[in-house]
Amino acid sequence: MTVSRQGIFKDRYKLIPRVLVFATRGESVLLIKGSPAKKIWPNLYNGIGGHVEKGEDFLSAAHREFFEETGLELLAPWLCALVTIDASDDVGINMAVFRGIVGDEDLISSDEGQLEFVSLHELDQLPLVEDIPILLPKVMSIQIDSQPLHAQYTYIDGELIIKFNQVD
Repeated sequence: MTVSRQGIFKDRYKLIPRVLVFATRGESVLLIKGSPAKKIWPNLYNGIGGHVEKGEDFLSAAHREFFEETGLELLAPWLCALVTIDASDDVGINMAVFRGIVGDEDLISSDEGQLEFVSLHELDQLPLVEDIPILLPKVMSIQIDSQPLHAQYTYIDGELIIKFNQVD
């Protein structure tokens, strides 16, 4: 199929590709507390992630972003969720959420923020990005051979609404 037949029109809804990674070591998950200087989510805990660059697939972007933000190698990643986020009337975000593991290397924080291994039982004690308390436990329940979750995030009057769909 040629590029001209891909059905790309300027007036169509567009999705920006992003990745989010939750890596575990034992019973803890690696989170990053955003730097106070960050434009988005300063001082909030989140998974590791970022944008998919031109020429990358989602898995390659997950490996790259994870290494850039942690200096660690992401081991044995698997796709846990596909999330569509309605960010505005004409642009949204398509986020692939991965889970993987990390070895015993020391954590080295970066300009992005402070890295911390956190027990899932401690999540309610931390300032989290607003979807993490709902998304992370679901991601942690996805086994390597399971179908990924599908989710739709919308905002109504500034409030995040999350809807999960199951694949039968």
